[in-house]
Parts: sequence; structure tokens; C-alpha cells
Amino acid sequence: MRSRSWPRQVALFIAVAFFCFFAVFPFLIMLINTFKQDADLYRPANNPFIYNFPPTLDNLRLLFLETNYLIFVKNSLIVGTLVVLITLVIAVPAAYSLARLAGRYGDPVGIGIFLIYLVPPTLLFIPLFRMVAGVKLNDTIWALVLVYPTISIPFSTWLLMGFFKSIPRDLEEAAMVDGYSRLMAFLRVVMPLSTSGVIAVIVFTFTLTLHEFVYAATFVTASAQRTISVGVPLELVRGDVFFWQSLLAAAIIVAIPVAIVYNFFLDRLVAGFTMGAVKG
Repeated sequence: MRSRSWPRQVALFIAVAFFCFFAVFPFLIMLINTFKQDADLYRPANNPFIYNFPPTLDNLRLLFLETNYLIFVKNSLIVGTLVVLITLVIAVPAAYSLARLAGRYGDPVGIGIFLIYLVPPTLLFIPLFRMVAGVKLNDTIWALVLVYPTISIPFSTWLLMGFFKSIPRDLEEAAMVDGYSRLMAFLRVVMPLSTSGVIAVIVFTFTLTLHEFVYAATFVTASAQRTISVGVPLELVRGDVFFWQSLLAAAIIVAIPVAIVYNFFLDRLVAGFTMGAVKG
């Protein structure tokens, strides 16, 4: 049996190694090019996978000292954290109400909410801009905090609905028989079992705030108020001059911690998305 399984293990190892290399390869190229000089990067005869000229730190100096990159990172963290909190505060009770308390109207309403998520942002940014200007939040990060939940809440509500439906009602009813109120049964029984769904919502919402471009470019024009998705390309693309090494450095600095978080919560993240999709 061991002699038969040995070729399969080798084949599996080779396949996994190939796909791992395939996944890591773009980050490796980004890391190599971050420290390349212009003469090394733009010369077609040079080998793109090695340093044909000595590596340099000038690209990082440009990124950190001649742009507001650290401010972009800070703004992105503030916006992402606040949008995640707003999304959870609204989406969790909304999803539970539709899954448990709305009866036969819950599913149609949930589908209607999800359809709102499918509306392209390019159709909504004009009316949303008038709303943001009306409350005098334009050109500040608070405009994004106000607008981003309109994207994250519909999808998060639909996702959590499917997850709450996968939890047997008997658990809540048993808790209420023991003396818990509906609210306490929800907090003590349902929420601990919904960790995977909540993590999926957190990761989806935070990732959305990092890469969204249309609203961030429309509502914010001041450099000190921009987020990464808009600030980096606007600061490092000047006319027809692209500072590719600094762009790659900015991207990989953000991508590495995000990749680590994804890997750390991978099992719960997959469980959250698949459970919501199957049971919803």
C-alpha cells in the first residue's frame, strides 16, 4: 500500500508546489522590481528576474517621503474600521430579523436587498454625491464612511441570512425555555455559532474599502483625505510618467498583511461564504 501511495504523494506535492509558485510569482516579481533602478527595469535586454544593476532604495524614498502614502494607509484603516462596524451593527440584526422573524416575507425582502448590491456604482455616484454635498461631508474621509455601507450592507445582510438559517431554531427555543429572552438567546447561542459568517462579512467589507475606486475618486479630492486605492495611483502617475517601482512597493506593502489575514482566517472565511450561499 505504501509503495502504491508514494507516486500519488509525489504527484500531489508537485501539483501543490506548482500552484503555490504560480500564486506567489506576481508578488515575487513585484518585490524584485521594487528595488530596481530605471535603467534596469526599462531595458528589454536585461533579465527581468534578477538585478542587472545594483538594487536601490530610491523608490521607497519616493513613496514614503514624496507622497502621502502613510496618510493614505491611515485613512484607509480609519474608513475600513468604521465601515466594518457600521455594517455589522446594521446587517447582523437585519439578517437575523429576515431569517427568523419575517416569516414568508423574509426571503423576497432578502433577495430585494441583495439586488441593490448588484446596481453598478457608476449609476449611483451622482445622487450619492448630492447627498454627501448636502450634509457637507464632501472632500473628507467621512463621505466614504457614509457611502460605503450602501455597498457592504446589502451583500452582508444576504450572506448572514443564509448563515442564520443554517442554525437550528431548536437551539434558540431551548435557550428561551431555560429563561433567556430572544435577545439573550441570540447573543449567547446564535452569535457564537455565527463566527464564520461574521468573519466573512468583516473581510469582505474591509477589502471593499481598500480597493474601491469610483466613490473614493468622486467624493475626495484633497490629497490628505484620500485612501490607498485613489491616493497611490494619483500621486505616482504624473501625466505620462509612471513610477512603476514605487507603485509596486505601495501595492506589496498593503498586500502582504492582507494576505496574512486571509490565510489566518481562511477556513472560517470559506465556511462563511459557502454556508451563506448554500443555505440562503
